[in-house]
Amino acid sequence: MNATASAATAPDPAPVRVAGEKDRSRFWSGLSAALFPGAVVAAVVLLLSSVRVSGCVTYGVQCTRGLPGWLFLWSVGVGFVALVVALAAPALRVRRAALSVQLLAECTALLVILSYYA
Repeated sequence: MNATASAATAPDPAPVRVAGEKDRSRFWSGLSAALFPGAVVAAVVLLLSSVRVSGCVTYGVQCTRGLPGWLFLWSVGVGFVALVVALAAPALRVRRAALSVQLLAECTALLVILSYYA
C-alpha cells in the first residue's frame, strides 16, 4: 500500500534528452554557410539567363544602377554574426535561434539579388 501511495505522489521527472539524440545545429550552420557562396553564384547564373540582365551585359541596354549594396551587406553581415554565435554558443536554445537567424539572413541576401535584377 505504501508503494502505491508513494508512486502516485512522486513528481514527474524532468524531460531528459535521449542519449542517441544529437544536436546538429552547428553542423547545419556550417553547412549553410559553406553552401551560401554557391547559392549566390547559382542566383547570378539564373539571372544571366533572363532577357533584361543578358541584354544589359551584352548590349548595355536596360541596365540598372546595381544591387542595393547596403541591404545585401547587412544581410551577409547578420548571417556571419549568427554563424559565429551558432558555432560558439554553449546553450542549445541560443544555437538554434542563431541558426534560424542565419538562415533568414542568407535567404534575405539571395532574395535581394533575385528581386532586384529579375
